[in-house]
Amino acid sequence: MSGAQLSLAISVFLACAVEAVEAFTIVLAVGTTRRWRAALAGVGAATLVLAVLIAALGPALTSLPLGVLRVVVGGLLLTFGLQWLRKAILRAAGAKAKHDEEAIFATERADAAAVPAAAGFDGYAFAISFKAVLLEGLEVAFIVLTFGANQHDVGLAAAAAAAAILAVLGAGLALRAPLARVPENGMKFVVGVLLTSFGIFWGAEGAGASWPGGEASLAPLVAVIALAALAMVAEIKGRTAAPIIEAPSKTAEEVV
Repeated sequence: MSGAQLSLAISVFLACAVEAVEAFTIVLAVGTTRRWRAALAGVGAATLVLAVLIAALGPALTSLPLGVLRVVVGGLLLTFGLQWLRKAILRAAGAKAKHDEEAIFATERADAAAVPAAAGFDGYAFAISFKAVLLEGLEVAFIVLTFGANQHDVGLAAAAAAAAILAVLGAGLALRAPLARVPENGMKFVVGVLLTSFGIFWGAEGAGASWPGGEASLAPLVAVIALAALAMVAEIKGRTAAPIIEAPSKTAEEVV
């Protein structure tokens, strides 16, 4: 496995693991509070929608000329990466509340318990599970398609995503509890750095730029982005008198 393939696999695995943890927390909360049958039906329906989208968009992406593909993918990755990285920097600096799976789990359970259960099929459990899996799954699909299409290795990207999802499901089912011990905030920081770095690298290549040493330039680029992000964390910490406390937001409604 080349360095580029290894970087792709690690990036996809970490990003998809984060999304899987967030979706699992919501489905677990709804399933344990309401009805598992409806919650799992929502998961299945969302998975089917995602499969159709991937089947439709995958060939369209891979058919683009390489230069155009890298500009498009680079721009998209840079947009998503900077969003992830901005929030990760604010959380690391204490200027934004950290993502707390236990708090989100408790909030989702309270919301689910407050809605009266109707006779027959539980539409609430279905809708919440469907929404959670679809929203988080769209980001997984985006990451798999963009990384895989750009490197002409959708299979490797899909395998990394599947491994991440299976790892989260295995741990979650074994514990039967929200995966609060997963270093989610740290993982988001790393993923933000990686997505931003790949976005810059591929976007510049697509625009016609040549990197010294080719793919070997990716490692120092990642290091530069990481150091810049850490410097921003230190700067914000120095300027922030007290951390901004935010109420836990619902994972299904978050972008990242």
